[in-house]
Amino acid sequence: MGSEENITITELRLSYRYIKEHPWVVTAVNGFLSAYFMEQPSFRVQRHFDELESGMHVWICEVPNTMKMTTLLRRLQADIPPCRHNQTTTEPTGCPQYLIDSLEQN
Repeated sequence: MGSEENITITELRLSYRYIKEHPWVVTAVNGFLSAYFMEQPSFRVQRHFDELESGMHVWICEVPNTMKMTTLLRRLQADIPPCRHNQTTTEPTGCPQYLIDSLEQN
């Protein structure tokens, strides 16, 4: 039980616009997260799904509290086309959410 307290459930999302511009990026993120798990076994992907309402791809991850999500995002950005990301918190669960989106804002 103690180890569960050291884990934060976090959402990583790819925007519909970003996926539309770079369709292969979903596969790249899947591969990156799988490789990251091999490097950091305390990091896990619980689920990956396509959110029909928004068109986003969502990964629900278990992130150890000792790990900085910004480090993961910085490393991920080296493998995918230029993008921006921002962090929000989902309500009512309060879990951190990171959205990867296109650089241009339409």
